Amino acid sequence: MNESPPAIRRFPRQHRSGRIAAAFVASLMAMAFAGCAGALNAVTTGAGYRLVEDVAYAAGARGTFDLYVPESAGPNSPLVVFVHGGSWDMGDKDMYLFVGQSLASQGIIVAVPNYRLYPQVTFPGFVEDGASAVVAVDAMAREGRNGIPAGRHPLFLMGHSAGAQIAGLLSTDARYLARAGGAIGRIAGFIGLAGPYDFLPLTEDRYKRVFPEPSREASQPINFVDGDEPPMLLIAGSADTTVDPQNTRLFAARLKAAGIPVTSRIVPGVDHIGAITSFATALKLSDQSIRADVLAFIAARS
Repeated sequence: MNESPPAIRRFPRQHRSGRIAAAFVASLMAMAFAGCAGALNAVTTGAGYRLVEDVAYAAGARGTFDLYVPESAGPNSPLVVFVHGGSWDMGDKDMYLFVGQSLASQGIIVAVPNYRLYPQVTFPGFVEDGASAVVAVDAMAREGRNGIPAGRHPLFLMGHSAGAQIAGLLSTDARYLARAGGAIGRIAGFIGLAGPYDFLPLTEDRYKRVFPEPSREASQPINFVDGDEPPMLLIAGSADTTVDPQNTRLFAARLKAAGIPVTSRIVPGVDHIGAITSFATALKLSDQSIRADVLAFIAARS
């Protein structure tokens, strides 16, 4: 799987309308989500799982992850590494208690890592952090540390928004996990929620700074599809004005053309935030079928 640096695959752009919306819109959405997440977390139960906070996987304040271990966890329980969003310059694992609880309530072990953000790093620094976190979490689960029963847990990568771009690259460009000491073949499946997978050319200065020009083609998960990717579930909302749902359509089409098992959904009426708040179990704020689809995808591959 792309163990040596692959040539970048350039696909026709005449139909590529997958664009990230203007920076100020993304900022407003981020602020709105922060308030929403705080409210959801405040009513999220702590029952049925153990929360281990700030487990280190790398040096520095952002090199930690939170771990959710269900009381029912066994040696074969699935393991999800969830990568948070935030336009690559915002966001924190502490905002996603409601996601950890939602999956842990179904017997799934969940790790939510932080990673370095712009301006501390530019691309690919945050993707390299994601790879290090995935390898550290996988090793910990195999060895049975921090309350996880030792075993070869089916490993899933999941991300929302910018986190879906990061996890999507880890699931398509094998070099990241290989350099961190892991292997892309270890991934049982990738779950992308409202992800930017095919978002060039950049038009906003904010994102041009995050993705320096020489590295931009290498930032697109769609450019690394070669037929050996894990099965994928891609979901976006039809009302998403932050990341165009066309990203999901184009990525799914490329995966299907390469023979990769992929299921994609554009959920009517769901916006960018709704793709992730759908996981809340205490309050029903969005389409509950999104959570159901994710749980079914994991169960079918565990």
